[in-house]
Amino acid sequence: MHKSNKVLNWWNLMTPVARAVTIALVAPLLVLNAWAISSIFDYFHSLLVILIAASLLTFLLNYPVSFMQAHGATRGRAAIVVFLFTLSIFLGLGVTLVPLAIEQAQQLVLRLPEWFDSGQRQLFLLNDQIESAGFPINLDILAEQITDRLKSSLQGITGEVLNLAVFTVTSLLDLLLTLVLTFYLLQHSDRLWQSLIEWLPTSIRQPFSQTLRLSFQNFFFGQLISATLMGSTLTIIFLVMRVPFGLLFGLTIGTMALVPFGGSVGIAIVTLLVALRDIGVGVEVLIAALIVQQIVENLIAPRVIGSVTGLNPVWVFLAILTGARVGGLLGVVIAVPTAVVVKSALVALRSPTPVIVTPADHAAISQPNTIAEKPEQKAKEIASSQPVES
Repeated sequence: MHKSNKVLNWWNLMTPVARAVTIALVAPLLVLNAWAISSIFDYFHSLLVILIAASLLTFLLNYPVSFMQAHGATRGRAAIVVFLFTLSIFLGLGVTLVPLAIEQAQQLVLRLPEWFDSGQRQLFLLNDQIESAGFPINLDILAEQITDRLKSSLQGITGEVLNLAVFTVTSLLDLLLTLVLTFYLLQHSDRLWQSLIEWLPTSIRQPFSQTLRLSFQNFFFGQLISATLMGSTLTIIFLVMRVPFGLLFGLTIGTMALVPFGGSVGIAIVTLLVALRDIGVGVEVLIAALIVQQIVENLIAPRVIGSVTGLNPVWVFLAILTGARVGGLLGVVIAVPTAVVVKSALVALRSPTPVIVTPADHAAISQPNTIAEKPEQKAKEIASSQPVES
């Protein structure tokens, strides 16, 4: 009997009181370990951010490198070509779109006070129409409170925009280190990964490696496809609709869509900002963004990448909150695929055989028609397929 089965049987044989005592003893240790890991992460935050960011870039770029290797190119030559091509794309975006987006962001910050005043006037007009219709509702106080809070928040946003140049200078060294580490990881990632998984037991090396790869692959490619389609499509739509700062708003929604639920938050923020200036245009922006979001997330992305995580949306949300608390923005990025790996490990511990469940298996389990047939039905089919003796 496997060790996991022994642990599960031991847990099932325990009385409820014994289980409660065990949980009470183990829970503080888990909390203490989590606090220690968080403290270590905070101390080595800069180094870990560089390492994890370079690892994620290497993971994504490893697919074209492997494709070129399959067609006869050496690992080193393929890594150089892919790295230079990716770097040229980033430089092109940095020269064209990024300066325009930063310029529009600065203009938006300057115009936000006017938009707040416009939003306050629209609330006053709405209040007058409601009072003229005979409804005992007064929005004047609400309008003043909303305007005051938004203006106070504007001061913080303005300070962050003014410090944007300083932030860019201080992060330049980290960016260069990340690019250099990515370049070397692309050339030697296969041998490095093999040396790492050799520390694991032989029986779970391949299942763990496959589960980890599929979890991150499905998540990142799914989010990347959704974010790219949403960002590019909404940018074009906003420019056609002549929405103020359409390029900035489209890129903002697309960037936030890289994180689960980020696209919805971005749509809400953009709609609120546009509605401050003109509530009619805000409604049009909301309708267009929701239509594009539903098409991308429910029709296009699932057909291209299939099931992304296999996690319940509640667990996805909790994983994002935990990742944000522990690792900030980088924790948000890796929270969901990490949660998928943890769930697969827990499912493997409960199963009678030590098999790690992949995200594709989670998706199959959620669809009853794709599961193996019932034993009775299978037995009938086998019996019907046997030749009848005369």
